[in-house]
Amino acid sequence: MSSILTVGIAVLDDIYRIPMPLVPGEKHRASAITTTIGGTATNGAFAIARLGGKPRLLTRFGDDDAATLLRRMLEGYGIDTSLSPLIPAMRTSRSTIVVEPDGERTIINILDPNLPDEPDFLPRDIPPGTDAVLGDVRWEVAAKRMFLSARRAGKPAVLDGDRAPKDIGLIDAATHTIFSAQGLRELTGMSHLPSALEQVARGRPNFLAVTNGGEGVYSHWQGRITHHPAFAVEQVDTLGAGDTWHGAFAFALCDGLSQEQAIRFASAAAAIKVTRVGGPLGAPTKPEVLAFLKERQA
Repeated sequence: MSSILTVGIAVLDDIYRIPMPLVPGEKHRASAITTTIGGTATNGAFAIARLGGKPRLLTRFGDDDAATLLRRMLEGYGIDTSLSPLIPAMRTSRSTIVVEPDGERTIINILDPNLPDEPDFLPRDIPPGTDAVLGDVRWEVAAKRMFLSARRAGKPAVLDGDRAPKDIGLIDAATHTIFSAQGLRELTGMSHLPSALEQVARGRPNFLAVTNGGEGVYSHWQGRITHHPAFAVEQVDTLGAGDTWHGAFAFALCDGLSQEQAIRFASAAAAIKVTRVGGPLGAPTKPEVLAFLKERQA
């Protein structure tokens, strides 16, 4: 069982589903509400757990009721939070999320600006037995430190660049950097994703890629850009799809898949997720992903 350290943000999400498209300035009545786990690194950890991996979450919890509920949920899903004690006088991140009938989502998040970058519990190196690190851009100091430690140990270090990092060195610290379309456009100011990817890849030897929902994935490796088509599915809930993709990609690398195979595996996991309601809790199991791939290959 692969042990993967996920580093970044943990959020308590309130997800509202509405039966009509969101109209700014109007009142809306929700058809359902769910309180659940959220946050880039946290959702990635959940995807890893669903696939059969052993995730450990390194994050910053506040000392509040939200943290108590969130930790209880995470442990129930098989996510080890022992590396992340509560930080006194701090607030845990929370989000309100609106999911529309076509599956698109709008997120409003609050993050305590006083959370320390280097709390006393932040380890110097990855824990013994760690097979890979998956980090986000919400806690860059911790992600960068764990990436560099993973590199020294010869382990994959995967950056989820859903937004542009403030510290560009984070890209170089990772062995594999996968942006969202939004993150790559924020970083480069370019709308054409292959060109933007090529610009970021200039002078960098590490693996780079960008995900773009139903448009698929572009990867850059050893001077070559490759397009990997997405799987065509009917989406009902896109919340957590990108995080599921990154968790599945890190898991696949630990499972011995090549980078191209890992992209296909991760794309299948994300495709299954968007067909299910429940945000990140729609992440599939490994048998479900393999059955999906077998069916699509046939």
